[in-house]
Amino acid sequence: MALSEYDYSLPTELVAQKPLLNRSDSRMLVVSRDSGLIEDKRVRDFPLYLASGDCLVINNTKVLPARLFGIRCQTGGKWEGLFVASNSDGSWRVIGKTRGKIKPNEMVELRDSEGANRIKIKFLTQLEDGSWLVVPEFVGSVSDILERVGYVPIPPYIRNGEMNSEDKERYQTVYASQSGAVAAPTAGLHFNSRILEEVKLCGVEIVEVTLHVGLGTFKPIEVENIDDHKMHSEWCRLTASAAAAINNCKKNGGRIIAVGTTSVRVIESSTDNTGNLIPFEGETSLFIKPPYKFKNVDMLLTNFHFPKSTLLILVCTLGGYDLIRKAYKEAINQKYRFFSYGDAMLII
Repeated sequence: MALSEYDYSLPTELVAQKPLLNRSDSRMLVVSRDSGLIEDKRVRDFPLYLASGDCLVINNTKVLPARLFGIRCQTGGKWEGLFVASNSDGSWRVIGKTRGKIKPNEMVELRDSEGANRIKIKFLTQLEDGSWLVVPEFVGSVSDILERVGYVPIPPYIRNGEMNSEDKERYQTVYASQSGAVAAPTAGLHFNSRILEEVKLCGVEIVEVTLHVGLGTFKPIEVENIDDHKMHSEWCRLTASAAAAINNCKKNGGRIIAVGTTSVRVIESSTDNTGNLIPFEGETSLFIKPPYKFKNVDMLLTNFHFPKSTLLILVCTLGGYDLIRKAYKEAINQKYRFFSYGDAMLII
């Protein structure tokens, strides 16, 4: 299909700028593929759509404080950027902006908001995509360093990317444990401990997978024919115990409910030709688009996604193009809140 078919117009006032006080108070548009019915509910109603023997799959990735601010040691000019990834040799990949041009071997001193913590990074080589390889002059893990000088990487459509104190907690799922993401798996932001306990009381097993959300999730599609788009890759892991739990659920007639498109990518990337899940760890570049046939995902809880995005294409592929288009129109008419801190959609 053409990229233009996945476009829609969104009033700017519907882009959520902050989370609700209570996570589960978010609205939830329930979309039934069987009946075509679209209902206005709340996330706290989510357990009502589950049944004993089902399996809920959540992504336990943890967002790193990846946004960086610093001073160029040579010129005194300001530099700001984002940690993208680390390499086995201890180097990092970062993107950034500054007045003028950074040169190889130049040093930048990263600083926290109070200037108390300062760590220097040395710029080595600029890569083809414009990012840089840098080396931190500090002995410690990536998490240790970023906790000292990093900021929550709030997306630019939320307060122009400026974090506030509540973002440290709220731009993170309550079950986040595996550090590595530079953006949140936003569907999971709606869950609190009470919802998760109610899910367990329904006789539903909660299975954790990991996919570290990367910058590629925001990369726009730049070709009209979506088949020509080169999908970004993201690191993910499905453990042997998680694969066994999901396989057992399917074997016994249970449904697989994915929380977020990231969980979908892990599940579908780890499925063999017979439909069974197998343990997997590594990069996935799976692009779910028509006429993709889902192998193991029966239901999906997801946020509302950008026009012309790979995530919107995924959701339309699962829910059906016409029905999801209708649902988005309904969400806009009912003034749902969109994107990371926004409301949710449950496709059943």
